[in-house]
Amino acid sequence: MITISPQYIKDTAGKKLVVLPANQFNSIMKELEELEDIKRYDAAKKRKQSFVDADIAFKQVEAKRKK
Repeated sequence: MITISPQYIKDTAGKKLVVLPANQFNSIMKELEELEDIKRYDAAKKRKQSFVDADIAFKQVEAKRKK
C-alpha cells in the first residue's frame, strides 16, 4: 500500500486542492497504470478469441509489408 502525505490548499476561488510530493504522485500514477493494464487484460480474456499459429502470423505480416 502506498503511504501518502497530502496537503490541502484552496485556490483563489476557494476550490479545495490537494498537493502531494512528486515521488508519491509518481507512485500513485504507476499503480493506476498497472490497474489499467489489469482491467484491459481482464476485458480481453472475456472476449471470444481465435488464435493463429505463429509461423502463419509472421507470414501474413511479411506479406502485408511487401504490398
